[in-house]
Amino acid sequence: MERRKVIPYIPDRVDEGYGLNIEALNKIKLEMGADLVISVDCGIRSVAEVAHAREIGLDMIVTDHHSLGRELPPALAVINPKRPNSAYPETMLAGVGIAYKLAQALHYEMASYEGFSTQNLLDLVAIGTVADVAPLLGENRKLVVEGLEVLNTLQRPGVSALAHVAGVRAGMITAETIGFALGPRINAAGRLDHAYSAAKLLATDNLLQATQFANQLNELNRKRQAITSELTQHAELLLENRDDYLLFAADDKFLPGVVGLVASRLKENYYRPTIVVEMGETESHGSCRSIDEFHITDALDQVGHLLLRHGGHAQAAGFAIANTNLPAFSAAMKAIAAQQLAGQELVPSITIDAEVAVEDVDWALYETFQQLEPTGAANPTPVLVARQVEVINARAVGKDSNHLQIELAAGGTRSIKGIGFQQGAWVNCLPSHVDVVYTISINEWNGRRMLQLNIQDINPSGS
Repeated sequence: MERRKVIPYIPDRVDEGYGLNIEALNKIKLEMGADLVISVDCGIRSVAEVAHAREIGLDMIVTDHHSLGRELPPALAVINPKRPNSAYPETMLAGVGIAYKLAQALHYEMASYEGFSTQNLLDLVAIGTVADVAPLLGENRKLVVEGLEVLNTLQRPGVSALAHVAGVRAGMITAETIGFALGPRINAAGRLDHAYSAAKLLATDNLLQATQFANQLNELNRKRQAITSELTQHAELLLENRDDYLLFAADDKFLPGVVGLVASRLKENYYRPTIVVEMGETESHGSCRSIDEFHITDALDQVGHLLLRHGGHAQAAGFAIANTNLPAFSAAMKAIAAQQLAGQELVPSITIDAEVAVEDVDWALYETFQQLEPTGAANPTPVLVARQVEVINARAVGKDSNHLQIELAAGGTRSIKGIGFQQGAWVNCLPSHVDVVYTISINEWNGRRMLQLNIQDINPSGS
């Protein structure tokens, strides 16, 4: 069997935007000499781009999990379980999951190829599935369960080095660890630098190089956090009316790698579908984040004539637009949101699974809940409520004092600590007794593991 050279190509967010683009396809064919391109997590709406690839003699296989457009791209193969004629039973695979299915199929067809097992790829599948916030149900759940087993061996020097800088030990990596420790550091590369930095980390077999790459990503993640906070404040100043059914902010100060994060922050702060646009000289790029009550990609489809390209999911999407169309686009999207959301009470809600007194939180309960892992999107960790809980002390923590560290009485002389992210404003107005909505987590410090409450919401008792 003939062996062909495989070359990765990752578009630059700043210069090329997201997904397939004609300039990149020309470079891949004419300069790099490739005959075939396999897309990952993009291309399902790139009809013109795939048609151009055919014209220049470049074969295309599209693997994508995003929602379909009006027509499929004219590729050799379009692999997306959301296709109406697809018989594959799992329609909610992440982009990495679909790429893994293709790898499995190729490996099956090339059974004579020894020295490789697709099982060794499952750590990457777990990272990608959780970081992409895919629902942890069905096959996604199975892939993450099996992937975590591989991931916890830290078989890749890059993953091992990244876990080290994130303060994570082998055998202790969970879906939550991916979501809050590993994933953000990997994503920071594409947001502020180039995604190749993360790709090199995951691909290297040299521990020294891996350590250097991991330290770079860790620093980029710190920078990403600071920039996101700064630009969120800037975006809030641009909002015309924070009570609008849809929030819209456009400015040339926004960075392409963080517009989605800024949109997420605004959506969470005001519980409104939000669009944040990074303006260029003649063309701009926007990121959308939405709430359960509003399907943002369906709304973009309705104004598709104003866009250069767009795509996404129910609650997250992206688009490119000519600047001349921005005013009409903003007005049209606000009108669609007003029509669909009028009369609805737009407030965030928390689904509580059970009422459990703080004094009943112990290691036995924690271990019982561990049987539900991995938890995450569509399969959340159990959410509990405790009422009339005495507050022993509280203080604001974090770089900007925006998190709340609280100690609550847990019966007799016992107490338990909790952390409330983005809830530091409570510190000066907490009453003596509160009702708390929480999940149970572990706080590790200096080799000591302690149960703690992850505070989701607080209310004065009796309110």
